[in-house]
Amino acid sequence: MDKDSVKIIPLGGLGEIGKNITAIEYKDEIIVIDGGIAFPDDDMYGVDLVIPDIKYLVERKDKVKGMFLTHGHEDHIGAIPYILKQINIPVYGTKLTLGLVKNKLKEHGLENSSILKTVRTQQSIKLENMKIEFIGVTHSIADSCALAIHTPIGVILHTGDFKIDYTPIDGRMMDLNRIAALGKKGVLLLMADSTNVERTGHSISEKTIGETLKKIFSPSKGRIIVATFASNIHRMQQIADASIAQNRKIVFSGRSMENISNVAIELGYLHIPQESVIEIDDINKYPSEEITIITTGSQGEPMAGLSRIAYGTHRKISIQPNDLFIISASPIPGNDKSVSRVINQLFRKGADVIYEDLEEIHVSGHAYQEELKLIHSLVKPKYFMPVHGEYRHLKHHRDLAIKLGMKPSNVFTLETGKVLEISKDSANANKTVHTGILFVDGLGVGDVGNIVLRDRRELAKDGMVNIVVAINRETYTIASGPDVITRGFIYARESEDLINKIKEISKEEIEKCLEKEILEWNVIKTNIKKSVEHFLYHKTKRNPSVFPIIMEV
Repeated sequence: MDKDSVKIIPLGGLGEIGKNITAIEYKDEIIVIDGGIAFPDDDMYGVDLVIPDIKYLVERKDKVKGMFLTHGHEDHIGAIPYILKQINIPVYGTKLTLGLVKNKLKEHGLENSSILKTVRTQQSIKLENMKIEFIGVTHSIADSCALAIHTPIGVILHTGDFKIDYTPIDGRMMDLNRIAALGKKGVLLLMADSTNVERTGHSISEKTIGETLKKIFSPSKGRIIVATFASNIHRMQQIADASIAQNRKIVFSGRSMENISNVAIELGYLHIPQESVIEIDDINKYPSEEITIITTGSQGEPMAGLSRIAYGTHRKISIQPNDLFIISASPIPGNDKSVSRVINQLFRKGADVIYEDLEEIHVSGHAYQEELKLIHSLVKPKYFMPVHGEYRHLKHHRDLAIKLGMKPSNVFTLETGKVLEISKDSANANKTVHTGILFVDGLGVGDVGNIVLRDRRELAKDGMVNIVVAINRETYTIASGPDVITRGFIYARESEDLINKIKEISKEEIEKCLEKEILEWNVIKTNIKKSVEHFLYHKTKRNPSVFPIIMEV
């Protein structure tokens, strides 16, 4: 490979959902595109967030010139506080995107030490070797951008997340003219959103949701509770418009919903008259037919607003007669069961529920096949690298590009950690760099690893048995115990025979060691553990974690 080359290094989010972050490196300059989180899988017990491992950037921090953000969704900005704690670099983004980032930095005490630089669409940031241009696109959050990275080797166009909406809520059209102009001059590499590549045709405009909402709101005689993504400000605007048209007051419920709506109103992206918004504590001051509640929990998350209302654990909102619930979102893959459980619970409580299968109350923010074809036709890139989505989406987007006439050898379907290196004459993906994930558990970052998760899975699967015994060191006798405490294995009160047998086996093993004057805890613990585990598996065909606890008196 020619020394004069540009490297595209996906450090997260390629072929997987979430934690989108990509480094682009030319000579002694590195820029970072986005810095997102992923949410934990069901078997990641206790884990709050999953963030990318940025060891590659930390080891080259003198080269890293800045982070450039495409938009304000969590899978693109959620990890920024954790990244800035390791490497404090300038962060560039549009006004709303940085407004949401600033909120996160406040929570982490980083607001004063961080460098946030607001940019406008059509504006460029010039570095020594690279120029980064912000191009307006339409998406399910306002102020979204594509990025054109101008390098001496050629232009790299990163679409960010996008759809082509010809009737956007805020009137801000996708800048197809600029994208076409870049295509005419020649684009070296296109990196394009692949999330909805499996869907044929053209995505539906967000504006259609407004008409559906007005139709639903009009006959309703009780409260309307709408669950949607907190970041979908355009959806919030349409819910608000439908509410105001029916003389309803609007309540925002849920921490993220309250935070994002406040930022959006303050920055002028969400237009709701001040008198139309009330606090959640004031709900009971108005008749039910004059209230709309916009809440979190559209994915069935157990701790979010919608689930807590459904299961009666919400401190401020309980289900009333004539309540109408609208779930204005599609389940993210893997969340279908959670969403279904919440819907069933709402029906059990006597509420009416409208969801995507019944009405057109959600549209995607990602481009369908025909929109992707248009971008490919306008850009005509020399090389193509699909991004955003699971690996199957990248594969289908590769196939689409080849059908549109690209050479298979010029399309690169990579996974996180693979490096695409492009010179003026060639491109290859032969190198890999260190990547990975870190788990955030409470205040701990990275201290929960695969071994801890394995232990948590084992505890969750078969439970645990604690065996507590006190030993007299001088007389080599058992002073008290053994006592048995179980969690998640059996109900002790109904299994006295089994508990007594565990005590008997433990006592035998301890006495064997004491007869030989063995007082090393590790030896005694190992003997108890092996014997009890063998007995329990033989008796129950289960493998609970056995923890002997020895005290000396």
